[in-house]
Amino acid sequence: MFTDAYYPRVNGVAVSVKSYADELSKRNHKVIIVCCDYTKRKGIGQKLFKTSFYDKKSKNHPNVQVLRIPADHILFSEEDRAARITQWHTIKKQLDIFQPDIIHINSEFLMGWFGLTYARHRHVAMVFTFHTLWEDYIYNYIPYIPFNASKAIGRNLVKFYLKRADEIICPTERIAEVTKEYGVNRPVDILPTGIPDEVVRVEKKGMNFFSTQLYKIFPSLQKKPILLYVGRMVKEKNLDFLFDVLAEVRKTVADVVLLFVGGGPELEPLKAKARALPYSWNICFTGYRSRSELAYFYKLADVFVFPSLTDTQGLVTIEAMLSGTPVVAIGEMGTVDVMQGDNGGFMVKNDLQDFSTRVVQLLTDKELYQKKSEEALKWGQQWSMTTLAPKLVTLYEKAIETKAAGGSRHD
Repeated sequence: MFTDAYYPRVNGVAVSVKSYADELSKRNHKVIIVCCDYTKRKGIGQKLFKTSFYDKKSKNHPNVQVLRIPADHILFSEEDRAARITQWHTIKKQLDIFQPDIIHINSEFLMGWFGLTYARHRHVAMVFTFHTLWEDYIYNYIPYIPFNASKAIGRNLVKFYLKRADEIICPTERIAEVTKEYGVNRPVDILPTGIPDEVVRVEKKGMNFFSTQLYKIFPSLQKKPILLYVGRMVKEKNLDFLFDVLAEVRKTVADVVLLFVGGGPELEPLKAKARALPYSWNICFTGYRSRSELAYFYKLADVFVFPSLTDTQGLVTIEAMLSGTPVVAIGEMGTVDVMQGDNGGFMVKNDLQDFSTRVVQLLTDKELYQKKSEEALKWGQQWSMTTLAPKLVTLYEKAIETKAAGGSRHD
């Protein structure tokens, strides 16, 4: 599995890669994840001569290796890294030792190119997962490029891999439709990111300890209705919208609190905006929290609120559902595929009043809340990793067969 983003960098791609790699490991498949090194370097000598290395193997997942490639900061994104092109021969050498049956590319930048190049050189079947709609994202990272130009760059970047893959995976139907819009008229398979059971598992003792510690830091959360957002703090998540939602909901539920869990470049700007609001005490920011803690946040919350207009999957909405927490989300992109209407909560238009009304209904109608909570638990089971991992193995086998028959039509 090749990916430009991987832990400690947290986003949907990193979560997807780790989740599937760990589950494949449980099923006795061997996985190597080739990703960037995020080590903080000191001194130019170390920067120039740093070599690739393997992370220490996890005791829980001994069949997973993580090969870290020297990488440098990207000027327009503090969180991300760009691998060094000089590392190609190191990657080739290490993969020759590993002897992969499948190359699975999960990102479109240099790491993806390394994976594609290796697949070509060694005639290995290549799978590409279309995770990110870059035509909508690139402008947020590089705003000084004209929007139409950034849109074209994003499209061409993805098309390069779509045309060369032996198997194309899309996490949602909407993304599958985009491949046709790009002029790639080949069959694609839908496979969302699965949610491991341990991600939403909560122990009673752990919950008591967690809530006690959290209330010490954020006393305003105690015995209050909580609206929760979990995810990266970035512009494309449309997070300012939630401040307006909070203002509307407070007209009916005065003590409601909005809790943001996650880090990112917009964290400090959002905090500054919150401080300027007359109801700033109703807003809390935890910053980045480990994945192992998220289940407790989901369980603690009353309603999960998701305003993003660009997410291709919205994994956090599924995790919230699997915790029994109803969701109110704007019906765009991946949310449409996940919720498919008002399943597990309410899928609404990009409308402040509509969004706020549904939140108020969940907070004030106990019978409705119980119904939606039970519905969320049941609906979320479709994304259980135990259900989806075998499907990924089937798609790998399909890619191997396609390659053996002559590869993709664009080889």
